[in-house]
Parts: sequence; C-alpha cells; structure tokens
Amino acid sequence: MSRRLQGYVVPTIFRYLWPVMEFRFFHHFGSYLLMLKGMFSRPENMKMFWREFMRQCVDIGIGSFGIVFIISLFMGGVTTLQIAYQLVSPLIPKSTIAQVVRDTIILEFAPTLTCIVLAGVVGSKIASELGNMRVSEQIDAQEIMGINTKGYLILPKILAALIMIPCLISIAGFLGIWGGEKAGELGGILSSEQYWQGLRQEFKAYNIFFALFKSFVFAFIIASVPSYYGYNVEGGALEIGKASTSAVVVTCVLILFMDYLLAALLL
Repeated sequence: MSRRLQGYVVPTIFRYLWPVMEFRFFHHFGSYLLMLKGMFSRPENMKMFWREFMRQCVDIGIGSFGIVFIISLFMGGVTTLQIAYQLVSPLIPKSTIAQVVRDTIILEFAPTLTCIVLAGVVGSKIASELGNMRVSEQIDAQEIMGINTKGYLILPKILAALIMIPCLISIAGFLGIWGGEKAGELGGILSSEQYWQGLRQEFKAYNIFFALFKSFVFAFIIASVPSYYGYNVEGGALEIGKASTSAVVVTCVLILFMDYLLAALLL
C-alpha cells in the first residue's frame, strides 16, 4: 500500500470506528455503574448472605494463598540477586541492597504484581462462575423468586475481596522481604545483619499506607469487573470463555492504569 493511499485509508477507518468504540465504552461503563448501584439493598436472607460471604473469603483468600506464597518468595529472591548484580561499586554499602528490595517490594511488587496474578486466578473464576449461572438460567430463576441477584451474588465477592486481597498483599510483602534475605544469605551476597540494617535505614511508614491503599483499589477492580462480565454473559459455553478472557484483560489494564494514576497522585 502506498503512503498516499495509507494516509487516506487509516484515518477513514479510524473515523468510522471511533463512534462505535466510544458508544461501546459508555455502554459498558453505564451498565457497570448500574450493576454497582443495584447491589446495595438489604439482603432477603442474612444467613444465606453471610454463608456466601464466608465461602467467597475462603475461595479468594485461602484458595489463592499457594500461588501468592510461591510468587512472593521468588519475587524477593530474584530482586535481591538482580540488585546485587547491578550495585557493583565498592563505595555503596551492601545494606543498600536490602533497602532497595524493601521499597521495591512494598511499593510495587507486592501490591501490583500480586494483584495482576490474582486478576487471572480470582477474576477468571468469578467471571466463569457467574457466566455459567447466567447461561444455565440460575440467575433468572432467582430473580423470578424476588431475590436481588446483584446483592446476593456480586456484593459478597466484592466484600470478600476487599478483606482478603489486602491480607494476601501484606503476606506477600513479608514473604518477599524474607525471600530476599534468604537469597542474599544463600548466595553469599550479604549477611542477615547487613540485610536487617538495610531494612531499618530510612524507613517510611507512608509506603505501607500507600501499598495498602492500592491493594483496596485493586481488590475492588478484581472483584467488580469480572463480576460485570460474568453477570452479563449472553450465549453459551463459548461466550463464557470469551467473557472470562475479556474480564482478565480489562482487569489487568485497569490495575496498571490505576497503579500509574495513584503513584502520580499520592507519591
């Protein structure tokens, strides 16, 4: 394709596609807000709501602990090894390695990387679970009986995520720092005393607040966005798979976008 023809075709395609993309964005965003608005009502049966909430806490928290444990340990170990590889100057004390590992894990790796992994683990499960209920008409049957399905099916997932995901991120931070210490000792990079000395150097408690604040924002995204895609599935098993994939992709993009926005506003 010549440059002249390409300069004509590309703007033309973009001009026709942009209104469609803009309409789809506002359509999904409005439907998402209406879904959130419909959740807040008094549960018809508080005992059943509490049972569903506790089940979601177990699925999101305990069910994801294994992958968080493995990722956090290796995340801390690899961070220590790579920072030690780059800090080759004898003028820089070895305790600086621990200081950089601490801030890197607390500010970025523990909340962001863990939530991206949880977006795939938890988000796909939520989207496929609600999508299967929608396709098999279980949600329609509950609505016919007068049950607020948004409040009964979606709200417990969001509340459980807001409680369990910050706990998982806190555990990931501790495990990442501990894994960095063990990697430094086993690799002969620095001793435990040097590592703990670096952890105490120029520590800022605000970094922990920032990480926890990010974890609550990410937890809400991880639970609400896949719930929207799964709740509004139309079709069959093929559409459930597409909804799960779209939910994970959109959730990861929103997490990265909010990570940049929060860092620009709060740091």
